[in-house]
Amino acid sequence: MKKALPIGVENFEDIIKNEYCYVDKTLFIKELLDLKGKVNLFTRPRRFGKTLNLSMLRYFFEDTGDAEKNAQNRALFQGLKIMEAGETYTSQTGSYPVINLTLKSAKQPAFESACAKLKGEIAEEFKRHRYILESDLLDVADKRKFQEIAVEEAENDEYTGALKFLSRCLYQVTGKSVVILIDEYDVPLENAYFRGFYREMVDFVRALFEAGLKTNDYLRFAVITGCLRISKESIFTGLIHLNIISVLDRKYSEHFGFTETEVLQLMTYYGVESRFATMKEWYDGYLFGDAEVYNPWSVIKFLYDLQGDRDAFPHPYWINTSSNDIIKDMIAQADRETKGQIETLLNGGTLDIKVHEEITYEDMHEKGENLWNFLYFTGYLTKREEYFIEPSIYLRVCIPNVEVKTIYQNTILGWLRRRIEKQDFHDLYRAMEEGDAEKMGEILSEQLFSTISFYDSAENFYHGFLAGILSQSENYLVKSNRESGKGRSDICVKSPSLRGRSFILEVKVSDSIDDLEADAKKALQQIYDKKYMDELRMEGYRKIDCYGVSFYRKDCEVRFGK
Repeated sequence: MKKALPIGVENFEDIIKNEYCYVDKTLFIKELLDLKGKVNLFTRPRRFGKTLNLSMLRYFFEDTGDAEKNAQNRALFQGLKIMEAGETYTSQTGSYPVINLTLKSAKQPAFESACAKLKGEIAEEFKRHRYILESDLLDVADKRKFQEIAVEEAENDEYTGALKFLSRCLYQVTGKSVVILIDEYDVPLENAYFRGFYREMVDFVRALFEAGLKTNDYLRFAVITGCLRISKESIFTGLIHLNIISVLDRKYSEHFGFTETEVLQLMTYYGVESRFATMKEWYDGYLFGDAEVYNPWSVIKFLYDLQGDRDAFPHPYWINTSSNDIIKDMIAQADRETKGQIETLLNGGTLDIKVHEEITYEDMHEKGENLWNFLYFTGYLTKREEYFIEPSIYLRVCIPNVEVKTIYQNTILGWLRRRIEKQDFHDLYRAMEEGDAEKMGEILSEQLFSTISFYDSAENFYHGFLAGILSQSENYLVKSNRESGKGRSDICVKSPSLRGRSFILEVKVSDSIDDLEADAKKALQQIYDKKYMDELRMEGYRKIDCYGVSFYRKDCEVRFGK
């Protein structure tokens, strides 16, 4: 029996005890101790192993107050790489009280509910350390305050100062400095930006961090994770010992995400190495520092599917786990220049951008460079090249892989459908009814100029574009035959009444602008040659018009026939 894949399992103890397959990232501990950062902020895209790594740190470093439990935690690491690193590192197991806090749950529709979720997470962490209430080293006032926070009856100010207060209590009882682990610190900020209560959430998070990380004399070290480095809002004001490790840094570069060697080992273990080319095409492409890494979530999901079917198709698994509000917002607000840049990326091109690591959600649309930086640091773009023009760092960026390109394309098609639904296409239907092919071409070209096109799957794009527009009519039924694969016309438009009008449209995609007219004629001729009208005649329709439609990028040509 092969080990089970840890789909959605982010607790280190759970993975090791239940013998899930684990890609050993424990040398992250060694590098963390070697570099001796006081407060370490790791910025990586969502679902790249941040939560699991923090869980690993907790089980390695935590002094639980119970010798037997500490021994059990140490046993979790037997056979893993950190235990071969030497006594300097292994002696650190069970050495510090650990405060472990996740901010993921603050993804709520209003500030009050988001704040309540954060208070709840803080309260749960207090409950986890309730054992210290048995100590005589805490006075009555501290015990009362501790209990109020744990049962969520304390004032707001008590929660923003909770990390420092809990650190002091733990130090007083154990005599040891505290390790603080904070996961996904920017989730509340991203959510608040899109929900409309950004400033209130910034104030809450700033107060929480200032007390817990800036003025905390009981802190041994802290590790924080998120997608973005956000300091412009002064969340980390005055935190001079903050050590920021972004996707640009060469340090720690292999500890988040899977390396190619690790992916090959996994595929060999599960006997599906023959699908490596597909795995690489879809989920590789990220460059953290100098390390080439794969999206670990998507690798595991694809491996899971391959276990059941070695011919399984890949899917954009990441689309269901990451916030795509970023892409939706970008597309909705894109001007013509930005749309052109998106098309360049979708067609395999690159953009050169100046690096701005301290961008904020509010800065996203201030200028184009901020938008592309935002997409880079959140995993929707990756660097192909890095260079320096004094005094700035520049990146040549591209879309990492097929999975991320599919996310862009699906989002664009969704935006296009919503945009089409809001428009009036009576002029197009009238031109179609009157046999005015030239007018139809003008209207369709005008629509193409204002949308975002992708050409690597051009036939599907243009077919969906045309079918979507024609489907807005209240007077006709539209049938798309492209998916049937039965030698039928691309699009059939017909009146509900057999006495009414019906239309057949065949779509071609041209290789160049010079081929547009000829391809439109070929499309029209195909309707006649393959007798696409016969099906409508058998249904009882007598008024049947035919259109050959050809596309090349933003241009359209239409030919009419009966």
